[in-house]
Amino acid sequence: MKTSYGGTPAIVPNRLKSPVRSARRGLLVFFAFLIPLSILGYVLAMKIADLGVLFLMWTPGLASIFTRLLLREGKADISLLIGGRKTLRTLPFILLLPVIIGLAAYGTAWITGLVEVVTPETSLKASPVIVFVGLLLMQMFAGTALGLIGSAGEELGWRGYMLTRLIDARIPFPILTSGIIWGIWHLPMILAGNYYSGPYPVLSVVLFMITITAFGCIIGRLRLSTGSVWPAVLLHAAWNAIIQDVFDAFTQGKNALLWTGESGILVAIVVVAAALFISRKPLHVKTL
Repeated sequence: MKTSYGGTPAIVPNRLKSPVRSARRGLLVFFAFLIPLSILGYVLAMKIADLGVLFLMWTPGLASIFTRLLLREGKADISLLIGGRKTLRTLPFILLLPVIIGLAAYGTAWITGLVEVVTPETSLKASPVIVFVGLLLMQMFAGTALGLIGSAGEELGWRGYMLTRLIDARIPFPILTSGIIWGIWHLPMILAGNYYSGPYPVLSVVLFMITITAFGCIIGRLRLSTGSVWPAVLLHAAWNAIIQDVFDAFTQGKNALLWTGESGILVAIVVVAAALFISRKPLHVKTL
């Protein structure tokens, strides 16, 4: 049995002869685990901050692990193999994409005066430009490496399980659908004011959904085109480290969350443009 996305088929009980039925059952069980785990994660994230957020980020991964164990699906289709040269060739793209998006979106906000540019307190005593470059390089490598701890939890669930099941279940526009679900999963934190909640909550939700859905499409294509979940994990970690810990750190002002950040107007525009540009080429699914 070969999956429609070209990956190694999951091991399923003999009575489940239809891959479509099997995938749909997997999705139902996955969400049955994900929803209560996420509710617990939202509560913990609001009460114990860093550890709670880490648990929340791991809820999709835990849901996928529990689902695989319950349905005896195995782990072959997670695509945990590195993927050789094809995956290694994606590293410049992974590290530079958040930088390019940040420079385009935040740079526009800085130059036009829509937001204030500030230099965060660091141990490096130098000009703002040197501090920015130094912090950027540190987050591109050390920050991304550290961020793997959390991003691995999300990607094992979202792109390591849910996306491929959406494809096998013949859900229309599976990459786009996975991005929308990923965005909805973040909304309780935004509505509670704990995550990129700008001055206009409804607008923040709309813009965040646009940004995260478009970025989810980029990550989804990367995971499928390389045949490995690791590029998705790396890009997720690089985005968090570079955008949140560099560009957001240099940005302040009462309209900062209106124009920048994951619920900002300019970031939404640039990420959508990047997703459309990347989607121009046909998707060639890689099998490991």
